[in-house]
Amino acid sequence: MSQSNIKPPQVFLVAVLSSLKRAFIGIGLTSAVVNVLALTGSFFMLQVYDRVIPGHSLPTLVGLGIIAATLYVFQGVLEFIRSMLLVRVGISVDERLGATVYESLILLASRMQTTGDGLQSVRDLDSVRGFLSGPGPTALFDFPWMPFYLGLCFLFHPWIGVTALAGAILLVGLTVIAERKSRQPAKDAAKIASERIVLAEATRRNSEAVLAMGFGHLLAQRWNDINKRYLDNHLKSSRVTGSLATTSKIFRMVLQSAVLAVGATLVIRQEATGGIMIASSILVSRALAPVELAIGQWKGFSAARDSWARLVKLSDLMSTSAPEVSLPTPSKSLKAENLYVAAPGTKNAIVRGVSFELKAGEAVGVIGPSASGKSSLARGLVGLWQPLAGAVRLDGASLAQWEPRDLGTHVGYLPQDVSLFAGSIAENIARFDPDAPSDKIIAAAKAAGVYDMIVQFPGGFDTKIGEQGSELSGGQRQRIGLARALYGEPFLVVLDEPNSNLDSDGEIALSRAIAGVRARGAVAIVIAHRPSALAAVDKVLVLANGQMQAFGPKEEVLKQATQPATQAPPSLRLAVANEDTTQ
Repeated sequence: MSQSNIKPPQVFLVAVLSSLKRAFIGIGLTSAVVNVLALTGSFFMLQVYDRVIPGHSLPTLVGLGIIAATLYVFQGVLEFIRSMLLVRVGISVDERLGATVYESLILLASRMQTTGDGLQSVRDLDSVRGFLSGPGPTALFDFPWMPFYLGLCFLFHPWIGVTALAGAILLVGLTVIAERKSRQPAKDAAKIASERIVLAEATRRNSEAVLAMGFGHLLAQRWNDINKRYLDNHLKSSRVTGSLATTSKIFRMVLQSAVLAVGATLVIRQEATGGIMIASSILVSRALAPVELAIGQWKGFSAARDSWARLVKLSDLMSTSAPEVSLPTPSKSLKAENLYVAAPGTKNAIVRGVSFELKAGEAVGVIGPSASGKSSLARGLVGLWQPLAGAVRLDGASLAQWEPRDLGTHVGYLPQDVSLFAGSIAENIARFDPDAPSDKIIAAAKAAGVYDMIVQFPGGFDTKIGEQGSELSGGQRQRIGLARALYGEPFLVVLDEPNSNLDSDGEIALSRAIAGVRARGAVAIVIAHRPSALAAVDKVLVLANGQMQAFGPKEEVLKQATQPATQAPPSLRLAVANEDTTQ
């Protein structure tokens, strides 16, 4: 039976929060004790002014001091424990969502059109974890204790309670204003920050072209424009939250003094003691501290809330139902049935109504003019792009019936833009399987005809190739990418322009690799512009304007295309002529 960690988004996210229920209960209980211990200062002052000073009793003062110091230590320890629990909650959320976020980096581009650098989900997870691990959530756990503190103020004296309640209402009003004023700037900040990072990454990736052709200053102007909008937005959001935080701090100090003034009035009128006056001032300050903290942390809270909303949507996009039965290794056929393929997130079909079938041991060359849909067809055949209509079947089972991880072991894919990963040649060929046996890696290298090339490197298969294979030439990257596609002897091998960077030796090795795929009873599909790539195929499929113009044995299709105009369809002649396959 196949197993998958992907669940429907609401169920998955509720499960994440439910799994942390014990931690939240622990934080809540710790917060309860901390808030009770926070009364230490108020009651210490109350006892000093009402008992120690009138009674001139130093032993009483020493005893109260020891008790207060002990309670302060306990309070400090519990606040440290609470902060560590929040850090663990943040880490736990990261651990539970990290796999989904990383999987989105692989799958999201094949399911929808993405903007930015594609790393927003990673930043969102960092934002949520950072907020949960910081002081912001403590305000949420301390909020429920505000009525408790305000109730004590009313017990001291009704007028003290009324003053404290009025101050609490005004500070809560400032919190609501902070929410309304900061929501849109937070959304704008995320959008502009994404644009900024995209330009920075593109500049880094294309630095050689920028430097060689001297248009760095033009990109710098664009960077300055984006950066100015980013800084302006940052200034605007900081002004909002900063002004509200400062206002709340000033108001709390004014309120604390107001409580002292009310207390002093009550003392003068002999309706309260000096201890109550001082204790109530400290108590009000403690009661309103969560509100002030919430306002100060509101920018981070807004960012974390928006990030969480995006993670919910991401989980929705990533949710799939895992097949209940693992299908056997395909070994018989590949079939495309009336296949319509469009770019993710669009309904405009690029490939329309393509149907063909390949038996084990057959290879087809897909040819046609530029923008005819060849690469789109390749993406549809390996399951990167979901079909609008029709189906791709391996041994009669549609690709949707396969668990993606299992399907990947049966597919070898070489895209036009070969991107390798920082690591060794062996790791890249083995698709970063830490348990990959050496004989399978060597077999793939030999099948791709790159074994001799690899062992010429000083480090052999352990040679580090740098980010995106930057230590290799274009042809070397393409040949190692071919070895990666052939690793594990997959049944379906799809090669998109596999000879675009190859020399004559590389093209000979490519033809042998395709012949080897056929010889072991697998299926090969070769997207080609240069005729040399068709040497080892036995069938040809001609595409034009996203539609199949011809399919059949290579000699028959090419012969039909070279017949006089009165006998060959114009679209077929144009497609084959653009491929220059007759030279």
